[in-house]
Amino acid sequence: MADKVIAGSDHAGLALRAEAVKVAKAAGLEVEDLGPFSGESVDYPDYARQVAEAVAAGRARLGLLVCGTGIGMSIAANKVKGVRAAHCTTEFEARMARAHNDANVLCLGERVVGLGLGGAVVKAFLETSFEGGRHARRVEKMKDLER
Repeated sequence: MADKVIAGSDHAGLALRAEAVKVAKAAGLEVEDLGPFSGESVDYPDYARQVAEAVAAGRARLGLLVCGTGIGMSIAANKVKGVRAAHCTTEFEARMARAHNDANVLCLGERVVGLGLGGAVVKAFLETSFEGGRHARRVEKMKDLER
């Protein structure tokens, strides 16, 4: 799979999604941005589904989702089999979500973290690899919950 990231948001996450895309591109990653591209009200589950299904299908290695709080995106994305979406508000949470939980979708709240911290959280998520080891057993147990 290509080192590709797929991003989406709702109308409340436009600015932070743009920042997340910028951070991912600066890290040398290919980015597919699903939008939306206007401030018109949209339903976050529609974008969560598109991004989560793309990650689950292997079209992208990681997904980035932004709404007002990040909570709705996280709940919706985690409904898709094969997705481990993490709602993160700090760089530490983002690093641990990748390192210990092999999270493959990051969910952010633009109204919660803003652009500066949000960009730093995205950077931490993208730069961190899954540690495996004892954590692999635990991730497998999470996958078993989907069956």
